[in-house]
Amino acid sequence: MTDQNLDAPCADTSSAQNAARVALGLTLVAAGTSHLTFAREQFKAQVPSWVPLDPDTVVLQSGVAEIALGAALVLLPKQKAPLGRLASAFFTCVFPGNIAQYTQHRSAFGLDTDGKRLARLFFQPALVAWALWSTGSLHKTSRIAQLHAAVPSSKTSQP
Repeated sequence: MTDQNLDAPCADTSSAQNAARVALGLTLVAAGTSHLTFAREQFKAQVPSWVPLDPDTVVLQSGVAEIALGAALVLLPKQKAPLGRLASAFFTCVFPGNIAQYTQHRSAFGLDTDGKRLARLFFQPALVAWALWSTGSLHKTSRIAQLHAAVPSSKTSQP
């Protein structure tokens, strides 16, 4: 085994990535705050009808999660890689809400036509990519790959 700490955060990110990570974090804090305040009713339109919880509860809980995740992205740069993966998972988990808004023809946030609601669906993968790129998570080698690389091969070379 090498002396490398396998739980260490990924390699340094560029200034552009760091700025994008902070911008993402602040965007999440702002979005989460809007879940709890002025946009609460509009966010209810994105809660799929099959979710077995009260839509208001879902909106409030997701708002708190967004605020916590956004604050962590800004305030915990040494944990940026796992936070980037967590943010990308969060964006993936809330994607069914965007689909529900489209398929159930629910208007909110100015998305008042099927065309606008459909176009919105293509922004979710961009959020996932933003979270992964800005935190350097795309370049993080998996723990399994790191362990595999650290173990010397038992194969001998044949002449």
